[in-house]
Amino acid sequence: MQFKLLSIVALAATASAQTMNLTATLMNNSMLSQLTSYVSLFPSVLSSLESATNITILAPSNAAFSALMNSTAGMTLVNNTAAIQAILTYHVLNGTYYASNVTSNATFIPTMLSNPAYANVTGGQRVEAIMEGMNVTFFSGLLQNASVMQANINFTGGVIHVIDTVLTIPQTIAATAEAAGLSAAAGALTQTNLVDAVDNLMDVTVFVPNNAAFQAIGSAVGNLTMAQLSSILEYHVINGTVAYSTDLMSGMMVPTMNGNNVTITIMNGSVFVDSAMVVIPDVLVANGVVHVIDAVLNPNATTLTANPTTTMVAFAGATSVSSVPFTSGIPTPTSMLGGGAAAGASSASAAMAASSSSAGAWAPRMTGAIGAAALFAAGGAYMNV
Repeated sequence: MQFKLLSIVALAATASAQTMNLTATLMNNSMLSQLTSYVSLFPSVLSSLESATNITILAPSNAAFSALMNSTAGMTLVNNTAAIQAILTYHVLNGTYYASNVTSNATFIPTMLSNPAYANVTGGQRVEAIMEGMNVTFFSGLLQNASVMQANINFTGGVIHVIDTVLTIPQTIAATAEAAGLSAAAGALTQTNLVDAVDNLMDVTVFVPNNAAFQAIGSAVGNLTMAQLSSILEYHVINGTVAYSTDLMSGMMVPTMNGNNVTITIMNGSVFVDSAMVVIPDVLVANGVVHVIDAVLNPNATTLTANPTTTMVAFAGATSVSSVPFTSGIPTPTSMLGGGAAAGASSASAAMAASSSSAGAWAPRMTGAIGAAALFAAGGAYMNV
């Protein structure tokens, strides 16, 4: 009888613990004391979260916050409350997602970050959720990955997962191109005065050629007028649709800013846009998603077919040059984007990237602390635009 009574009491205590409100749940976890302090700085955010239902909170551990704050750039966070609030809301997912709901198929989940100063995606900025091996992993801006350390902490509004890295808010397309080592694309956008036009669009998909792709047509670049170059760049932009890798289907014909359609082909596990192969998919940006491709698209050569074994050059007669065009004045990043294409992209993404032996070799990344800290530094500048 005593054993049964103790069991009932234990069950009642467990049920009570599972239904604590957010503040009590955070305070009850020794790994989340820094997050508790940050959230308490914003009473309106805390009140909103306390009253919310059906949400998932990705809670950075104390060690994750310490890694961020001990970086030089992270120290500027103290003076940027807007960025703190933005990154806190980016860690709140719309919907309740237990660890068992995350599979080896990538899912792009909307968050509570909808402040237009940081995100311009309908329904809120996304994170990518995927099971990698035995780890539940979330990818954010610059392909920064965060792994779940402690899963399925219930509270009255949903569930909390403790993660090992502070998420990086996706940056603008131009800033992402620079940070990812896509310096030729960044330079071409600058020379054609398309940076603001592209960055200020809402809900976009951009197929960004890597540096090797621009270098491969280097001989033709000098003969292009600004109008021609602008038309080529616009052919890489799909406006009004955020097409993550899971949305790309073979045979799709999608209109671009240029006015012509690009054709999507899936062959032997690789995704092609016209004849260019996607080598790094799903780089989240402030207003949508970027897929890095291995060739520059040509709106006047849309009939070229995909070839999994050969990189196709869409500009007849063009030859490679020794230096990458359009890179003058573009900063050189010092680290690798998300650990490289196959390592930093999700498992689903890696399958597409792995078919290219050089995939990601050119692509710099930002580590957890540097990536998030850079966001806070960039966030202040973005706010002042």
